[in-house]
Amino acid sequence: MIYLDYSATTPVNSEVIDTYSRVCKEFIGNPNSLHRLGVEAKKLIDASSEQIANILGVKSSEIIYTSGASEANNTAIKGICLKYSNRGKHIITTELEHSSVIAPLNYLQNNGFEVDFVKLDENGLVDLDDLRRLLRDDTVLVSIASVNSEVGVKQDLKKISEVVRENPKTFFHSDVTQSIGKDKVDLSLVDLASMSCQKFYGMKGIGALIKRDKLIIEPLIHGGKSTTIFRSGTPATPLIASFAKALRLVYEDFDSKCLKVREVHDYLVDKLKDLDVYINSNEYCLPNMVNISLKNIKSEVMLHALEEKDIFVSTQTACSTGNYSKAVYAITHDKEKASSSMRISLSYLTTKEEIDEFIKAFSECIDKLSFRS
Repeated sequence: MIYLDYSATTPVNSEVIDTYSRVCKEFIGNPNSLHRLGVEAKKLIDASSEQIANILGVKSSEIIYTSGASEANNTAIKGICLKYSNRGKHIITTELEHSSVIAPLNYLQNNGFEVDFVKLDENGLVDLDDLRRLLRDDTVLVSIASVNSEVGVKQDLKKISEVVRENPKTFFHSDVTQSIGKDKVDLSLVDLASMSCQKFYGMKGIGALIKRDKLIIEPLIHGGKSTTIFRSGTPATPLIASFAKALRLVYEDFDSKCLKVREVHDYLVDKLKDLDVYINSNEYCLPNMVNISLKNIKSEVMLHALEEKDIFVSTQTACSTGNYSKAVYAITHDKEKASSSMRISLSYLTTKEEIDEFIKAFSECIDKLSFRS
């Protein structure tokens, strides 16, 4: 099997599974309970939170555990906008956002909020002058992902933050799901940040929203004691402990891992140039993703053709809806490219030998499917 869909989800690190299993067996108490078993579970959660906070450069009190990035995005966007609607009902975002950002924005739009999409340049980067133009006295939120999940465009959060800070009434949220474990991101630049453990070799079902202490948000889930008043529910001790383990492991030998990804990325791109495809990703994209568009072949047909050869890629993000990539269209302005796009996502685990096998199979599929077409 050749797995090239790491941006959708990653295989769980065996050490993370060991931690999860051990905690399930040894820390059985409800961390809200007052007896010894509950106290031990709470101590483990507190220690895990401190470790996560130290790695991310935040306070442990700023961590809200969620079921994943989708819940974190919904909590951030709805939570801020509903709580501070007295400041204004204007929101700014981009055409590159994940569906779990766009959907809550649509919900708010249907409930009296106004949403503007900032312009992007030819590389998919936020037009800072247009962002400044769109900012208004009643702009309550700017939500811009650090890295797009389909093409891999990496935004300059520092410059964006500087523009947003020109309006002290506006909060800045970033979905950093595709950055954590792949890039170094400065979370001091934002007020809220969403992430998911499954993107950095951790368990599914656990994510986090980083929320500055000074901010008050309206919770999505009410009732039941937890690690925070902003998200109710019994804390998932095994998942939280495994979150800390996965985060620590992914940042070990981090520079070496990044170098491996860059080498494999460059090797892949060089091979793709010999094939009849468009390469949509550019120099401003993280090397973990290479987005391409096929010529006269439907991307879904290619996906299943590769699947028959035990090779796994994706067409859009796993959570996307619709029959074309809105992110690719936002950058290329080409409906045909957006309708035939594929995402090849890499890891430090990916080898050049795997890339060779992929290119061979991919080339064979192109010849076969083009002939059918």
